[in-house]
Amino acid sequence: MSMILTDEQQAVLNGSRGETMAKIMKTLVMYGETFGAEKLVPVTGKKGHLVTSFGLGVMKPVYKLVDELIDSGALSGQPFTADPRPLDKNVPANLLQKLVFKYMYSKQTSYEKQLAALGLESADGFTCACYLDEVGNTPEYGEILSWAESSAVVYANSVIGARCNRNSGIIELFGSIAGWVPYFGLLTDEGRMASWRVEIATTKLPEAQLLGSAVGMKAMEDVPYIVGLDKYFPNGLDEKAKTYLKDFGAATASNGAVGLYHVHNLTPEAKEKGLFLVKPQAKTYVIDDAELERVKNSYPCIWKDPEAKPELCFMGCPHMTLAQLTDWTEKVTAALAANGKEKVVIPTVFTAAPAVLAEFNKTPAAPRLAATGVITSSICPLMYMNNPLCGKMPVITGSNKLRTYTSAKYYPDAEILAAITGGKEF
Repeated sequence: MSMILTDEQQAVLNGSRGETMAKIMKTLVMYGETFGAEKLVPVTGKKGHLVTSFGLGVMKPVYKLVDELIDSGALSGQPFTADPRPLDKNVPANLLQKLVFKYMYSKQTSYEKQLAALGLESADGFTCACYLDEVGNTPEYGEILSWAESSAVVYANSVIGARCNRNSGIIELFGSIAGWVPYFGLLTDEGRMASWRVEIATTKLPEAQLLGSAVGMKAMEDVPYIVGLDKYFPNGLDEKAKTYLKDFGAATASNGAVGLYHVHNLTPEAKEKGLFLVKPQAKTYVIDDAELERVKNSYPCIWKDPEAKPELCFMGCPHMTLAQLTDWTEKVTAALAANGKEKVVIPTVFTAAPAVLAEFNKTPAAPRLAATGVITSSICPLMYMNNPLCGKMPVITGSNKLRTYTSAKYYPDAEILAAITGGKEF
């Protein structure tokens, strides 16, 4: 193998910590060499994040692998969080859908027991927004992570300034178990340089999910440096900015393959290094109101009946913040009152991390939102819709990530609000 290993790493590869750990090390080395890594570096983040959280019955090789890890004592060297659960009995579903869910996710209970044995932080450690304060898996600037989940990775890299590649499922677990990851891509200074300069020339703050979609489809896997967005956030990287960038980043990562972006005068590395992060040969992409409208109009509607009335609305992909839940409570109650309605006219689900929902339920906003008929859940909307029956449902969403991976139709927040409160006819 061409990768240069330390004596300790070579010993593990040779079997000093057992056959299973040697296999893990070999996998990490092969993974790194595929991308030109010359060495392994220590994982310095305190917690990991696992993307494979769903107990699909067909994933028998994964369960067999996890059993081997547990039996050999090759457990995670750090506690980890995991992506959201796929099921919640409180989320609307008909009898046939429930039967399909039961069949699809038949291994959910046993798999969660395996995850607990591996090092899952807690029974409620299931969310795609693990970096939120309430959840507690917030890395520090410059830390090396072994994570998967595209929206979490891009947030950690961009908003926090930690370092993590867009790992696949199980690879991130191997990094947490071994304590090393291959040094390439977004872990390196060169890999964090921007190949795109994106200039924001809109007349108002763009919709986060729509702007992220435009940037993602243009930059793809490259690093974009965004200029002109900071003027909308005069208080810097406050909660408003972080929430916006959470949704923006998720769209760049799903509509393209962005693992890191920089925002001039706002994100930590951009504040530290400025335009020196932009490569001399970087391409330029100007986004104005017309470009955003063009991008939105390019989305296909893949509903079985494009003229169907929505049967469900999902908000929170990635999971909503505490501030978003509170803000949406105010918006929904006000819009219902203005439209002469008491409850939402489309079954609506707001999703957030269990820890965030626990805090929200302590606030006066929680009973007010419940009174509107909106359901709160920690479910993964994508996993809910990842079956043939739900794929045929006319579902609307404010998430460009959910739109990309499922048949859900995207609408900007204002249109979602009007739709669920009776102010918009379909």
